[in-house]
Amino acid sequence: MITKMLSELKDEDLQALLSRDVGITDVLSAVNEIIMEVGSKGDEALFKYTEKFEGARLDDLRVSEEEIDAAYDLVEERLMEALSDAADNIRQFHNLQKERDLWMTEIAPGVSVGQKVVPLDSVGAYVPGGRASYPSSALMNVIPAKVAGVSRIVVCTPPKADGSVTPLTIVAADMAGADEIYKLGGAQAIAAMGLGTESLERVQKIVGPGNVYVTAAKMLLRGSVEIDFPAGPSEVLILADRTADPGVIAADMIAQGEHDPKSISVLVALDDLLASAVIEELSIQAAGAARREIVEQSLAHSAVLLANDMDEALDFCNAFAPEHLEIITKDPMDVLRYIRNAGSVFLGKFTPVAAGDYASGTNHVLPTSGYARVFSGLNVDHFTKKISVQMITDDGLLGLEDTITTLAEAEGLKAHAESVRRRLEPKV
Repeated sequence: MITKMLSELKDEDLQALLSRDVGITDVLSAVNEIIMEVGSKGDEALFKYTEKFEGARLDDLRVSEEEIDAAYDLVEERLMEALSDAADNIRQFHNLQKERDLWMTEIAPGVSVGQKVVPLDSVGAYVPGGRASYPSSALMNVIPAKVAGVSRIVVCTPPKADGSVTPLTIVAADMAGADEIYKLGGAQAIAAMGLGTESLERVQKIVGPGNVYVTAAKMLLRGSVEIDFPAGPSEVLILADRTADPGVIAADMIAQGEHDPKSISVLVALDDLLASAVIEELSIQAAGAARREIVEQSLAHSAVLLANDMDEALDFCNAFAPEHLEIITKDPMDVLRYIRNAGSVFLGKFTPVAAGDYASGTNHVLPTSGYARVFSGLNVDHFTKKISVQMITDDGLLGLEDTITTLAEAEGLKAHAESVRRRLEPKV
């Protein structure tokens, strides 16, 4: 773990924190081979790779209606209630994001312009498996697509070795509104959704988090299908002053660390006593963590940094562009005004990342590895396209005539100018 003053960070340490290379280049060749085989052999390749990587020998890739019904019977009532409560909040938040389907406004006499918002026809949502099942990701991927009005929503999630999918994930996907659920994981799932096979019709866009193979596949398929954004291991940056509880900060860093050995947690402290206390708490809490080995590997490349002042802290936060940003200070709303780059922000000591992961309603599918500098987290806009609209009267076109014809002729496009003049010629 890096434990230093921000101003004393070596260039190589700073670059390691800011660049956070997810290792996509290391797997591109292997992922490209999978994509090519899925493209040429379709389902045959999917069955092959599912057996190779998941240990599951399948007869059918799609989760059947009988399996969906059975999943509901296998999920405990308290888990059903938790899923339902989370889904309600997620649906409410994303409904607030919706724009008007159509608006028009007059910007000059006789010149009206507007916008029509149209949902995509089909979307593929990847729900990870691996070290844990993530029913919450099914909710986060599917609900905003449903709110946006997408007519066909496909979910792919890795099966277990016995060929089944975790019942809780099936229920979450179905409850959220998925139309099709497939027992597919990894790069082969992305290839199937992006290219289509005998069993799975291709989609227009793929969303959802995944490991480096999933991310690489999404990047390689961008010429065939749109994606949400690249994503790497999960991360949190905590900006805290002396009012913060070191035990709470350590707990949040360890919570982030239990995702993956490559997950990263960074504290930027404005108080040296706080920084020292957090380091001590990390040692104590990590020793008792349920996923101790994973947590310790994650903490090995995490950092506790001490800033001289708030300006230095904010400069680093915006340069780091974290997936999750916790602000635990005396006045977090004031600090928020200066945040430009973050996937999702959590204000105050009672707002842990876990709240956004599961229950507050905001989306937990977020850009990592510094991509928050240019990408937004998953939202309703990811599932729509916007069509510009204009309607002009004869008087309105007359008012625009000189502007249009002057610019058109300056560009050598005389037919453009003529298309305006013909409309305005007096009728005999």
